[in-house]
Amino acid sequence: MNQKIIKKTPESPFVSHALELLQGLGPVRARKMFGGYGLFLQDLMFALVADEMLYFKVDMNTEKSFQDLGLQQFTYDKKGKIFSMSYYQAPEACLEDQSEMQNWGRHAFDVALRAAAKKKKKPPAK
Repeated sequence: MNQKIIKKTPESPFVSHALELLQGLGPVRARKMFGGYGLFLQDLMFALVADEMLYFKVDMNTEKSFQDLGLQQFTYDKKGKIFSMSYYQAPEACLEDQSEMQNWGRHAFDVALRAAAKKKKKPPAK
């Protein structure tokens, strides 16, 4: 038998719950990263979990939707300096409603697709 062995990353119950709600998008997987988890679809990171909080990837097209809801941007402290990343806290409704989670997750995945397309268009460095 030719079976593919998939090594599953052990998740927290919070990450497992988020993955379950996102299952309609496709085979979303979690990978441990920097004390939290990155959530991936088609090898593109579109969300992260840090301190039991879910954050979705944003760009200039989607950031305002998060800001309008008063959601917080993901930041971290490194050697006393605060860094911001292009991820915003997921709306609370996402963790209670699968259709909400998939809607916001789809937008975040679209952001990841656009970012990947931009990277491919860049000419090689000389």
